[in-house]
Amino acid sequence: MKRTTENAVSTAHRLVRDVVRPGDVVVDATVGNGWDTQLLAECVGSSGIVYGFDVQQIALDVARTRLDANTRNVDLILSGHETMQQHIPAEHHGRVRAVTFNLGYLPGGEKTVTTKVDTTLQALGQALGILAPGGLITIVCYSHLEGRAEMQAVQDVLMVLPQADYSCLRTEFFNQKGNPPVVFSVYRASSYEQLP
Repeated sequence: MKRTTENAVSTAHRLVRDVVRPGDVVVDATVGNGWDTQLLAECVGSSGIVYGFDVQQIALDVARTRLDANTRNVDLILSGHETMQQHIPAEHHGRVRAVTFNLGYLPGGEKTVTTKVDTTLQALGQALGILAPGGLITIVCYSHLEGRAEMQAVQDVLMVLPQADYSCLRTEFFNQKGNPPVVFSVYRASSYEQLP
């Protein structure tokens, strides 16, 4: 039996599978080629809802081809992830079980169209605002020029989140060649009971 090793995306997917259940509301903040969208749709099943955001129509088209023809619970939105709060109905704010970010550019697409620090930080703030207790945010950051700036900016935000409310982790693959991506995971506490 051949063993496979994890990479940044498979690690983020494993974390999502551990948290998301059928019927949940989830967000793919960067649809790209639709791999995260597909995973989220499978996890929430027909009773859940997936909201997917991308600024490129081609990304939404590719994602749609990845989804099962019977998948009707995915709402693909041609808009930047920094607009998620305005597109996700208010009744789902505070009920979102997971938000995935896979930052950078569309693989196989135009490399000059990439996520940016300012909109990524806006989107992260909105994701924190709509996340349910016990929910998860995963952020895959890459090491291209804009990606390094995003990685540092995301880490700076996560480092100061209140420990009583969030657990923030950074996963690195330091034995991989080149400049491997980093995975940030943010878990919102499931209760806010005060310790004695």
